[in-house]
Amino acid sequence: MRLIPFVNLLFWSALALPACAGERPGEARIEDVKVYKGTFATVNSFIFSNGRELLVLDVQRKPDEARKLVEEIRRIGLPLRTVLISHGHTDHFTGMGVFRQEFPEARIVVANDDIKRDIKAYAVYMDSGGATGGEPALDPSIKPKSPEYPQGFDYEGNIKALGSNRLELPAGGTLELTTDYLPTEADYMTTVYSPDLNALFLSDLGYNKVHHWLGDDISWQDIANWRQELGRLKREYADRNPVVYPGHGDPADMSLFDESIRYLDDYTRVMKGATSREAAMREMIALYPDYKEANFFLKYSVENHVKEP
Repeated sequence: MRLIPFVNLLFWSALALPACAGERPGEARIEDVKVYKGTFATVNSFIFSNGRELLVLDVQRKPDEARKLVEEIRRIGLPLRTVLISHGHTDHFTGMGVFRQEFPEARIVVANDDIKRDIKAYAVYMDSGGATGGEPALDPSIKPKSPEYPQGFDYEGNIKALGSNRLELPAGGTLELTTDYLPTEADYMTTVYSPDLNALFLSDLGYNKVHHWLGDDISWQDIANWRQELGRLKREYADRNPVVYPGHGDPADMSLFDESIRYLDDYTRVMKGATSREAAMREMIALYPDYKEANFFLKYSVENHVKEP
């Protein structure tokens, strides 16, 4: 697989597309994206810049990771105007509490009301004992506001649903949002495409050398849907051949789609034929020895799909 080194992202992005025809003098375009690689769950955040302002996509799980992301944003030296959350899993949205404190003027947005509801519902679920043994407790800054906990995070007031498939940066530049996916790793998911960078951000439809999260209530149908949507995305973007940024793992090329489909097929075959959870773990690790999160993502995925007395 051809990976795009982090240090070369700005150079590569500058070559991705020429200036748009008819672009108005002085109109900003998205000219750079930086990847912040979280240590917990190997989860990515993305910092977009048009040279005048910043937008961040997803904000980590642990508060200390979110604060490191804040430090990275401050080092760039441009104002953060927008926080975009791709979907309602805590490793992508829990840092909202930190970001609300550090950047009170930045708007927090999601693509639609379904994702907004999903984020709040998942926060309630995690706060009421839904966390796995591999996860930290929900930070107080993101606990849902309620009559019993009035200092909590106001999910209704702090998150705006765009209801649009385009996100315009105030100073210039557009991100194209797609949400019409079947239930996969999450019931509702946003992928993001930057025409300026010719870059596709898969959120958790994409993993690169990281065991896919198939735990909790992800069903066999969800896995089949996931496989189907990866094939659709591969066909849809084949002519554009973008750089592909997964939600977990390093940037890649279009071959990531085939590798993810192969992983889901292997996982399905191994889990359905497993005689025990231990045997399923051994076989998946043997098939994917260099994949990260075996003791977290894979462990709880196996527990979800291989039932033992």
